[in-house]
Amino acid sequence: MDWRTLTFDWNHARAFLVTVEEGSLTAAAQALGMSQPTLSRQVSALEHKLGIALFERNGQGMQLTPGGVQLVEYVRAMGDAAMELSLVASGQSDSIAGRICISATEVMAMMVLPALIGKLKQRYPGIVVELIASNATSDLKRREADIAIRSYRPTQAELIARKLTDIAASLYATPDYLHSLPQPISVASLAQAQFIGFNSGNNHNYINALNEHGLTITEQQFSVNADSHLVHWELTKQGLGIGVMPTDIGDAEPDVTRVIADRSFYKGEMWLVSHRELRMNKRVRAVFDFLVEELTGCVGVAAYPDR
Repeated sequence: MDWRTLTFDWNHARAFLVTVEEGSLTAAAQALGMSQPTLSRQVSALEHKLGIALFERNGQGMQLTPGGVQLVEYVRAMGDAAMELSLVASGQSDSIAGRICISATEVMAMMVLPALIGKLKQRYPGIVVELIASNATSDLKRREADIAIRSYRPTQAELIARKLTDIAASLYATPDYLHSLPQPISVASLAQAQFIGFNSGNNHNYINALNEHGLTITEQQFSVNADSHLVHWELTKQGLGIGVMPTDIGDAEPDVTRVIADRSFYKGEMWLVSHRELRMNKRVRAVFDFLVEELTGCVGVAAYPDR
């Protein structure tokens, strides 16, 4: 095929890409400074040109079709190439530049990644980082993120993963709260303690994990629950009950202490994950390798429980 005979409107491709990244036609139109009908026509024109549907339009919004998922990385690469061309023309070219989306738990995103992102930006000034701070698992196959930091090993064949470290978490409470419990503090006395929970679905897994370590904990001992692990930790620091946190973070917090010294109640692993195809992308590969370098052997930085 002679590339000189191909006709392709970059404006249509850009309309598609920005719609994917913004999540809706309305937000994409605002980002591009155009009307929603104009943007919609450009996306429809691209679908007509390619002969495939790129989005499924339903009551839950716009979802990428399998064809759209396959196309989006190619269009994103075109956008990166356009950015690189612009940088070259202005004398600001950097070999590693463009958008990178990293998904991590709330605790990881709040307490570990900011310093690493600073170092990453020093090494690669052209990188634009988008950080998803959520305990929910991002779907890498649907390109919800380029790279994910997870506390379990992925099983999908389409994904590649690198184990970074073993992780550990323990139980913490304020000294005042611990003094209110039967002394000395022991596994048996914790049967009378109040725990800070997550939500009803996660408390079941949390209770099972604690019971596997010799505690006898029931749902009735969770008087306060929070969907956010960061809120969970703040409730713990306010003395409302016993909370859980990775040991590196918990041991460094002056307002709390381990409930049982030198005792961990959760052990697991931390993995760095990316889609196999994205590892062929120079930008993603560079950031992946950077995170491996910085996080390998860094114990205790993943959140528990994993959702």
